[in-house]
Amino acid sequence: MAVRVVTDVTPMEPPRASSGTGVLGAVGLALLRNRKALFGVAMLVLFASVALLAPVIAPYDPHALQFDPILGPSARHLLGTTSFGQDIFSQLVWSTRQSLVLALVAGLVATLISVIVGVSAAYLGGLSDHLLNLFTDVFLVIPTLPLMIVVAAYARGGGVAVLIAVIVITGWSYGARQLRSQALSLRNREFLEAARVRGERSAYIIVFEVLPNMTSLIVAIFLGAALYSVLAAAGLQFIGLGDPNDLSWGTMLYWAQANGALLAGSPLWVLAPGICIALLGAAFALLNYAFDELSNPALRPVRRKKA
Repeated sequence: MAVRVVTDVTPMEPPRASSGTGVLGAVGLALLRNRKALFGVAMLVLFASVALLAPVIAPYDPHALQFDPILGPSARHLLGTTSFGQDIFSQLVWSTRQSLVLALVAGLVATLISVIVGVSAAYLGGLSDHLLNLFTDVFLVIPTLPLMIVVAAYARGGGVAVLIAVIVITGWSYGARQLRSQALSLRNREFLEAARVRGERSAYIIVFEVLPNMTSLIVAIFLGAALYSVLAAAGLQFIGLGDPNDLSWGTMLYWAQANGALLAGSPLWVLAPGICIALLGAAFALLNYAFDELSNPALRPVRRKKA
């Protein structure tokens, strides 16, 4: 007997918030239904758990020079040892802390500056808008990679604070431009005019009237900034512009390259931190895509119904 299949392509309906859950409950439910968001959240939870439980998970001191160099993977050393006799798995676990902190702190600070500059420029208008927009354009046209290398090389060996400062300096301008464009579209809306008529101050209107209507864009900018921070920090540390004594995935790559890990027969010294960087970056990227789909119905996937 033949079965007739009717394909009906309809867009996914946005989640509806019940009276008990509210907006946060609706957003959480939508994220649970999104495969990209689930994978991104799962990876972030995994890395956060490893970072918090590093003393428990790591079997050895990551700095200890107590083993034979360039040992292969075994039950005692899951990823082998470095050319200095350090356990690679222990270094990988402890390095998760700094790499995750760099991504979150640098992304948060860059997003905060983007919000302050972009939204203030759009709402205030006039001379303030011209000056802040000019300030943003200057950082947009400066080549990012040379600026990062120059600043990091000038403050070489400054540690995590210098890396965060370099990433923030080179990573806030793009988000500020996006937020300015969005805020310009909201500047003359009725609810803002009503707030002005009530006599509310500009700071109050920006914080309590404008920003809540830009939440999805701000979250997307933060996730993009965090992704940029992961890759930028690893790149700077890999070329030796970070503190080589720090424990991070970038410094692991630096020491592996400096000691010829691939030629010495220790490929996991290179592959393990590289895979972790890729997975953490993928987690932020997938969450970014998921929030884009939630905020823009045109980007949501479609479901095919079979009858």
